Parts: sequence; structure tokens; C-alpha cells
Amino acid sequence: MQDKYKSQIDWLFYQFPAFQKQGGLAYKPGLNYTKKLLNHFNLDVSKLNAVHVAGTNGKGSTCCFLASLLTESNQKVGLFTSPHIFDFRERIRVNGVMITQTEVLNFIEEIQSLKLDFKPSFFEITFVLAVKYFLDQGCDFCIFETGMGGRLDATNVLHPIATAITNISLDHTEFLGNTLEAISTEKAGIIKANTPLFIGKKEPHSFPIFESISKKKDAILHINKNQYPFKGLPEYQKENFNLALNLFEFVSKSKNHPDNLEKALQHLEQNTGYGKRLERIAQNPGLYLDVSHNDEGIQRSVEYTKNLSKGELFIIVGGAKDKKYSTQTFEVLNHAQTSFCLFSNPRSKSKEDWKQVKSFFEREPPIFSNLGEAIERIRPLMAQEDTLLITGSFFLISDYKPSFWQINRL
Repeated sequence: MQDKYKSQIDWLFYQFPAFQKQGGLAYKPGLNYTKKLLNHFNLDVSKLNAVHVAGTNGKGSTCCFLASLLTESNQKVGLFTSPHIFDFRERIRVNGVMITQTEVLNFIEEIQSLKLDFKPSFFEITFVLAVKYFLDQGCDFCIFETGMGGRLDATNVLHPIATAITNISLDHTEFLGNTLEAISTEKAGIIKANTPLFIGKKEPHSFPIFESISKKKDAILHINKNQYPFKGLPEYQKENFNLALNLFEFVSKSKNHPDNLEKALQHLEQNTGYGKRLERIAQNPGLYLDVSHNDEGIQRSVEYTKNLSKGELFIIVGGAKDKKYSTQTFEVLNHAQTSFCLFSNPRSKSKEDWKQVKSFFEREPPIFSNLGEAIERIRPLMAQEDTLLITGSFFLISDYKPSFWQINRL
């Protein structure tokens, strides 16, 4: 079964355009292919109690927080997020349990049997599988994270009961526009008529756009009002949790008891599979894995781990070849012991790419060929009070193995 599953996932991954593999070449904006594929499987998205979440940073966290809150309230909750780190099935879960290999294999076989006169993307196929699975499972609520943007994202065929947009920053500018206002407009494409929109805070570049479009579509705009004082969350995650809490109170038509809030956070990984977005793996010295992949996300993660570290902060950064970083990000990285690292996915920046940015650093960062090598070289340099942050890409984190750290314990 395992060998067949792996070979079929490989077939799916290489047969259809995948952003994880090809980057921008795989981007297929528009909803036509998604609608055609849904029709092939006779799937009606209007039967889902869907919550649709877009944004630059924090949308995956918000989805997971909401899913955990609903799960702790005894609801059957479907969760669709992307990309996966280790296993394709991470993208599709019900109450934290991944879709079965059998379900995936059956769906791929159906795809193989179809005589399609069009070529959908890997993401479109995955989204349709999620819709089918959630309908088959009879989920009470289904939470969907957009892939990229909003207006032309495959997930925008949904008829949600609520939408949410997290913070907006510069990312995927070649597809969504090179200003915050342009990106905000693309994200605002998920706003639906007579469907409430929830946002985290009033940002000057995005709020006027969200407010204007909401008014035109008679969509009531909700701004974060809760200030849940959970001390175990990074500051920026508190905003995402409060956004999820506002969504929860609306879709469940109830105020959650404080005990359930605590349980939703305590059981977050069990309920959603959430992890590696900024996850502490070890202490003394500290090790954090983080999948932030744009300027704002990386800067926040560096600031957070720097404040936690009692000693020196070491950072290993990986990046996709089409990813550009701001001077401000390099300035932040310059104040730590930063190294660059290649990852196994073919979209990795090369050593030559990283050499182009060495002028931003007072101390030239070393460049490692793989994550195992990077940890092997850095770990012996660390004192017990130091911290290592590995960040910059889902692909880099997917290369991590616990043995890298265990082998090099002092």
C-alpha cells in the first residue's frame, strides 16, 4: 500500500502543474478548471458550511485555531491547508486526522480514468479532493485556506458562511501586484454578498478596500474585538487566535467557555496537525522550526526567538529561487549568527543566488548544501543558553530530521 501510495502521489505531483515544484509556471489563475472538475465529480460546494480564509501571513494559523475551537465544541471539522511538509495528506484533515491513503488512491484512480479536455493544476485537484472528502464525511464545518491571493484562487468557488482576511504584506508580487493596495484588492476577492467578513485589525493600506467592497456587497465587516490573554502565544499569534475566536462565536452561535479555549490551544496539534509554523523542538540549547517565507513573517519569527533566547541567536535560512527579500529583512538577519542553506526541492536558491546578498552582512554568512550539514556545523558552536531558528521555507523544514539534532547533542 505504501509503495503504491507514494508512486501515485508522485504521478499526481508530476503530471499536473504544481507550485511546490515549478513555482510561478504552475500558477493557473481563474475558476473555470475548478468548476469543471467539480462538475465531473458532481460535487456541490454550496452543501458545505465553509469558512474561507485569505491573507499573507497568519491564514493557516487562523484556520487551525478555528478548527481546534470547533473540534473542542464537539463539531466534525474539515480542514484544508497548504502546502504539506512531509505527507500530501496533511492538506486534508477531519478533526485532526488526515485523509486515508485509500481515499487518496481511489480519487487519483478516478482522475486517471477521466478523459479531461483541460489540464487542472495540482492545487485545483487537491482542493476538489478536499471538497469530496468533506462532503462524504458529513462535516459540520469546513475551513479552507486560500492557496494564493483570493479573487482567482481555486478555493473561491466556495459559498462560505463567513470569510476572513488576515494581515496583508508584500508576497507573490509577480502574481498579485507590487503594492499593498493591489494585493489587498486580490485578497478581497473572497468577500461574498451578504456574507460577513472578519479581519484582524485596521491596516491603512487594506482597511479602506475591505470596507468599500464589503459595503458594496452588503457584507457585514467585523474587526477583532477580543483580547484573549493567553500568555503562551507569540504576540502576532494572539491576533490570529482572536480572529479565529470571533469567527468561532459567529459560526457556532455561542460564546466559548474559557476551559474550551485552553483546550483548543493545548490540543492544537492533535486537532489540526498544526506544527512547524513556529514550533519549539528542543531546549538548552533551543531549536525552533518555522515556515515563514516572506519578509514580515521572517522578521516576526526572528524578533520572537531573539526575545526568548537567553544567549546568542543562530539562524539557518532557506529560500525559493523566485523569493526576494527586503533590505530590512537582511538587516534583521545581520544581527544574528545567520547562515544560508539549500534544500532538496528543485525550487531552492543556489549558492550563487545566496552569494548575491552577502554585501548586506557585516560577517559573510556561510552557505550550506543541505540542512543536515548546516546543523552538524552549527550545533557544536552553541552554548546551552543559545537558540537556533530554522526558517524561510516550507521546503527547508520538510528536509528536517530529528536525527540531525540528536546526533549532535553535546
